[in-house]
Amino acid sequence: MTPKRKIGALVEVLLVSGKLGLTSFGGPVAHLAYFHHEYILRRKWMDERSYADLVALCQFLPGSASSQVGIGIGIARAGLLGGLAAWLGFTLPSFILLVAFAFFLQGYDVGSAGWIHGLKIVAVVIVAHAVYAMGQKLASDRGRATVAGAAAAVTLLWPSPYAQILAIAAAGILGLWLFRKEVSTEAANLHIPVGRASAWGCLVLYFGLLAALPILRAAAENERLALFDSFYRAGALVFGGGHVVLPLLENEVVSAGWVGREEFLAGYGAAQAVPGPLFTFAGYLGAMSGGMAGAAIAVAGIFLPGFLLVAGALPFWNEFRKSPKLQGALAGINAAVVGILLAVLYDPLWTSAILQPADFALAAVLFIMLVFWKLPPWVIVAAGAAGGMLFAILW
Repeated sequence: MTPKRKIGALVEVLLVSGKLGLTSFGGPVAHLAYFHHEYILRRKWMDERSYADLVALCQFLPGSASSQVGIGIGIARAGLLGGLAAWLGFTLPSFILLVAFAFFLQGYDVGSAGWIHGLKIVAVVIVAHAVYAMGQKLASDRGRATVAGAAAAVTLLWPSPYAQILAIAAAGILGLWLFRKEVSTEAANLHIPVGRASAWGCLVLYFGLLAALPILRAAAENERLALFDSFYRAGALVFGGGHVVLPLLENEVVSAGWVGREEFLAGYGAAQAVPGPLFTFAGYLGAMSGGMAGAAIAVAGIFLPGFLLVAGALPFWNEFRKSPKLQGALAGINAAVVGILLAVLYDPLWTSAILQPADFALAAVLFIMLVFWKLPPWVIVAAGAAGGMLFAILW
């Protein structure tokens, strides 16, 4: 490809992904449907089987699955820079909106605002829906449901980020043996123009940063380095995408005193109303704790692991994904993710938002609107904020 055509391809990827970033409401599953329509059906940048393989890969890796699928398509279209362009276009709109919301809230008495409490109830509803949907898909039989229940118990009884990592690791080991005979090993080959040397470089950088950043943080005692380390670790260790990153981020930013719990939950509720990836919630948290520089550091930190993993894993995926043990481990990990999300639904979400019968009534109505009436998330957010304001006036 000539330099002129390369630049044209990059611009095209940026514009198309930017359009998706402005219009992709509804969460990761909806994002994949938008991608399929725009990238596969309309523009034919990838065939159906390759797209299915790419989705399977990104569901296997830690990080934001929908963003990683977009990055993978960008890499296939225009190389590593194409992956960067696809990420930037898809991420920038929601990043701008959530950072603006963070600046709006600074200096605001969050605890006394009824509409803020309504956003916290919205967060309960959104996560409850995620548990409901993911449980049906990833923990629907006795074995997986048991793994999910055990992961929830460990997470609640041992409130530490190490508990989440331990639960995921143990579930993966169990899955190697329990679920290896229940998965398909048929897979189509996926062609991606990334050399193995570049892929190894990305993987080495991923693991190198994961190991080195905590050491550098302890040695340097620099707040921005600490911020980058916290968000990088959250993006590097979370399986299951947007909602599951919630406990890791809550532990990192609330426990450290960077963001209060009220502000944390309000921002999470607001994140449901914007298009694009839920991981841009990190931009809100970074802005609340460190202004524009903090927002940029947080978003770069949480998305970088996913980018490195996609670029590093693609050349090897054709061989690895045919392994039944590897797919069994993924089945166990996914079940544990459902359990961790169930624990988050109780603490901190339920315990902080459902304080009286009226709160539960509003949550039930919003849940029915979202799950059974299938109204878009922004409608749920608006209704939750309005309900919170009404409760503040009446009680």
